[in-house]
Amino acid sequence: MKTLLSTLALVSLLANPQLDHADAKSEWRVWRGPNSNGVAASGQKPVIEWSPTKNVLWKVDVPGRGHSSPIVVGDLVVLTTADESAKTQSVIAYVRKTGKPAWSTEIHAGGFAEEIHKKNTHASPTAASDGKQIYATFCNGGAIHLVALGLDGKIRWKRNTGPFTPDLYKFGYAPSPLLYKNTIIVLSDFETGYLAAFATKNGKEVWRTPRRSKHVSYSSPIVGRVAGRDQLLLSGRDIIASYNPKNGKLLWSTPGTTNATCGTMIWSGNLVFASGGYPKRETIAIRADGSKKVVWKNTQKSYEQSMLVHDGYVYAFNDNGIALCWRAKDGKEMWKERLGGPVSASPILANGNIYATNEKGTTWVYKATPKGYEPVAQNHLGNSSFATMAIADGRIFLRHAFREGGKRQEVLYCMGSSE
Repeated sequence: MKTLLSTLALVSLLANPQLDHADAKSEWRVWRGPNSNGVAASGQKPVIEWSPTKNVLWKVDVPGRGHSSPIVVGDLVVLTTADESAKTQSVIAYVRKTGKPAWSTEIHAGGFAEEIHKKNTHASPTAASDGKQIYATFCNGGAIHLVALGLDGKIRWKRNTGPFTPDLYKFGYAPSPLLYKNTIIVLSDFETGYLAAFATKNGKEVWRTPRRSKHVSYSSPIVGRVAGRDQLLLSGRDIIASYNPKNGKLLWSTPGTTNATCGTMIWSGNLVFASGGYPKRETIAIRADGSKKVVWKNTQKSYEQSMLVHDGYVYAFNDNGIALCWRAKDGKEMWKERLGGPVSASPILANGNIYATNEKGTTWVYKATPKGYEPVAQNHLGNSSFATMAIADGRIFLRHAFREGGKRQEVLYCMGSSE
């Protein structure tokens, strides 16, 4: 079993060549972490309990508002944020050991979309880093803009990747940029949308693939090593699709999920999994070897959250705050437990435990086991939480917010053992 797990970890790293084994343990550079699947690197043993006075190593007020998750690269913890009163969008960094502000770089002033969903922000995509530069996307002026910054916060290059002007649903922009080898991939998924890849060195366009449909979707693309090859996986617009991340060409697609999805796809062996929740509910497993066979599906939904797969089982923490476990090979429900919603953040797996946070700031920690729901701990911070946590070097980095008297203040926490 240890040999198998080591092999799987190596495969994950090969699919994400910007990370080496040491970086995977000490950093969390991209959306969904070092394995691209919401699973922390092996050997991580983050704390399971915290409170405003327990296991908080540091905390710092974050200006503005955003739902992007923190990334951890080198000595920095990096976020994107938007000041809705000043109409500015920025990338900000904090010193990893202390939480002290390191730098703040304004990317845009003005140009905010006039209308977005009340649960969205003008800084929802999570930034990405290859250890040399930081990449962030913002929707501004009806277009998606990609920016590369040095680890010192200085802008290296900027690129208008193309329009984002949905007609049907003006809910705002959400997909996080995706690193693959020496490219950064951007998704703009609206009626006349696109997938496009740009060189990390200078922002030059490498390839572009149209994504045209009458629907709008919000999921982030991801690259997994599935069925013996790298596949760029994407759900939404009533289809499950796989692209070649090297050139953007469609490998296969099949009907599945719903018009709109927000979660990022997951995979195990030759199977890929996706879930959606508008206007219908569906979770689906598809064989990704080119046969496009639907192996199983059900009417559960994880609309805003991504799921997890671990040791042959799929775990979800859905919009209504229900934790679920299915057998990956056939979809058999192993258990479900109502914890509490609503939920926007995605669950994270570390050291055999699932960390699942709802919008009210409560985090449940429970065992990743098919035997039944096994609670470990329950924690609470703040009263508004939408961003998914990051875990690096055994520490948890979590973006919460406090809303009091009509005012909202975001706070970045670093949790770890204070002993």
